[in-house]
Amino acid sequence: MEEQTIIPEFLLDKAKELGLSFSDSSFPVEIFPAKIEKIIAEVHECQGFPIDYIASAMLVAIAVGIGNTHLAQLKRGWQESPILYMALVGRPGTNKSHPLSFAMQPFLELDYKANKAYDLAYAEYEKVMQMSRKERTDSGITEQPEEPIRKRFLVSDITPEGLSLIHAQNKRGLCLWVDELSTWFKNFNRYNSGSEEQFWLSVFSAKATINDRKGSHNSIFIKRPYISVVGTIQKNILGELAKGERSNNGFIDRILFVMPNIQLKARWSRNELPENTEQQWSDIIRTLVEIECPLDHEGEVTPHIVPFSFEAKSRLYAWQEEHARICDTEANETLVGIYCKLEIYIIRFCLIIQLARWSCQEADKQSIDATSVERAIALTEYFRSMAQQVQVVMECNQLNQQQRQLLIELPSRFQTAEALQIGDRLGFKERAIKDFLSRNIGTLFTKERHGQYKKINV
Repeated sequence: MEEQTIIPEFLLDKAKELGLSFSDSSFPVEIFPAKIEKIIAEVHECQGFPIDYIASAMLVAIAVGIGNTHLAQLKRGWQESPILYMALVGRPGTNKSHPLSFAMQPFLELDYKANKAYDLAYAEYEKVMQMSRKERTDSGITEQPEEPIRKRFLVSDITPEGLSLIHAQNKRGLCLWVDELSTWFKNFNRYNSGSEEQFWLSVFSAKATINDRKGSHNSIFIKRPYISVVGTIQKNILGELAKGERSNNGFIDRILFVMPNIQLKARWSRNELPENTEQQWSDIIRTLVEIECPLDHEGEVTPHIVPFSFEAKSRLYAWQEEHARICDTEANETLVGIYCKLEIYIIRFCLIIQLARWSCQEADKQSIDATSVERAIALTEYFRSMAQQVQVVMECNQLNQQQRQLLIELPSRFQTAEALQIGDRLGFKERAIKDFLSRNIGTLFTKERHGQYKKINV
């Protein structure tokens, strides 16, 4: 894009000091510990997967590994869970799904082993349940056996009711992994109008959810839900996301988009992935998964609270001051809504990065330090840039043929009078042209000064 993300000068200086990148076109892999950076580089070089997709998928995997075990606390009463909603965007054949498979492989292996254990336990449970009281006594079984629970991390196509039931049995947390995200949001409200979308809005904020089971007097109550969402979506159907209430209720604002500028089909690499790369990644995830998930006497999750160090909190507040100024001067209301959610995400990023560094023996997890905050800032600015690019694509996808033609014929820089002249030739009324320009500032155009515009190109 020609349009550049506005990044405060003091952040650029600090980033340079820490060796971080604020590129608006590539994922800042420097946010990760050296071990994870190395894995990303090896997978990219040997498998040909785009770095943005690999790094983003691994970020989600780390967040899922943490789950409900830790919360970041900015101040008393403000705690954030590492829940992420992420979409990998690209045209067909851009290697979106394979990086997700690599990142989630450790969880697949854990779920497979847990499923085998569950099958054995359930077979034993059924065997005991079929025994008479005398047979149980003779076998030394004195108590009523408890039905075993299937432990898991990953779910796919599932209703909120089914998901709530699984979550009630897996309070550490889950990840909804959907290969094609379009099937996820297209199925919203297929059973109850408005309920599914509201469910995901609540889950994002880790608000308690109650799901009434059909044909039962019991409800499933999740006091602190943790469900991250990740999947892929094709660039040409991004506009589908904005349909219905999703563009008005803040649902889209909660999604982190990853849309690298890939022009060419990836070539096969002759390099083999080192034998220990997958194991190294699995070990990092296992370190996180093995963190205890504390439960209180009622069986409810009581996460470890991770505060910010004084320096880290000062840096984060300074970022928010500059971020607020960007929001104050942003003319596009859609982007303002997205930017507001970034204030939530940056705290979550801080926690994820701190725990990632801890898992690689680069930091402790007693508090979030200034290094994690700076890296979270770099990551947030990356997703700000991605949001801008995605909004351009969404706006273009929703234009009618007449509006598309107008956009094509407008020069890269133009004045209102030029737009009116071109619009008149294409059959636009003057009011329609002015509304079109005003409505698309920040996505299709930037306003350089009064009456003068510049087109934003993807």
